[in-house]
Amino acid sequence: MELLNDMALFVEVVRAMSFRRAADAIGVPNSTLSRRVSALEKAIGLRLLHRTTRKLELTEAGQIYYERCKRIVDEAKLAHEQLGDLLAQPSGVLRASLPVDFATTYLAPLIAEFARRYPGIRFDFDLTPRRVDLVTEPFDVAIRMGESLDSGLIARQLASLPAHLYASPGYLASAGEPLQPADLSKHECLGFRTGKPLAWALHCPTSQADMQVEVGGRFQLNSVGMMRRLATLDLGIVLMPEAMVADELASGRLQRVLPLWQGIPVPVYAMTETRLLPAKTQRFIEFLRERLGQG
Repeated sequence: MELLNDMALFVEVVRAMSFRRAADAIGVPNSTLSRRVSALEKAIGLRLLHRTTRKLELTEAGQIYYERCKRIVDEAKLAHEQLGDLLAQPSGVLRASLPVDFATTYLAPLIAEFARRYPGIRFDFDLTPRRVDLVTEPFDVAIRMGESLDSGLIARQLASLPAHLYASPGYLASAGEPLQPADLSKHECLGFRTGKPLAWALHCPTSQADMQVEVGGRFQLNSVGMMRRLATLDLGIVLMPEAMVADELASGRLQRVLPLWQGIPVPVYAMTETRLLPAKTQRFIEFLRERLGQG
């Protein structure tokens, strides 16, 4: 390695044809540069430069040696740059637990974009409803929606998604449209199965009013996708982030209800066991934070 470094210094001196200019260019003392080139000449047993008080000149052996050194040094620099690019490029298998409906509806195109950006990463996703154990199972990260209850894990918030009320035109035509939050208690409301009476906390940004409304209905379930589908089939009102119903809104299968009111924003977290993350996991979290934050 020391010989390669001396060869690189010799190349810089020849390119500048001056110890002083070369020393200034690469930021080493002039005396050090002169001494290292002299050591190189001694190591290979050849005089490479004619030194005078006015100029430097290559010897015949120095010209031949310079061409060889230049090729070796340039190849070494290229190899170093390629290695640096390789090390900077995340790789390996990214094992992640994702919320089923959120991943299928909203994250899929973002994951496709991420995969194109980092071709060295392979993916192993778990989309089952269960909450994986990041301590005992080989997962790099878990994406979760809602308030984090895992005090032993590291939670990085990726986004906060506003929640709104939606229903199908067919449902509203048959059941009527609620005009104020209290009217929701008279409607079929599709909610998450919690084992407790269903209540929706609503906020009006215009008046800064808050209201807690007890709602009910024939369906309580633990699938956002199923809840959304039942709403399009005229079976009730849902409260969920707009990101989860974007296609239904665009097609007209669902529409906003009580547009002046909204639910508590739904936080999205990246959960990890440790703060020390491999590049693949760090890039994935940074990417999702950037893209989800744009919404």
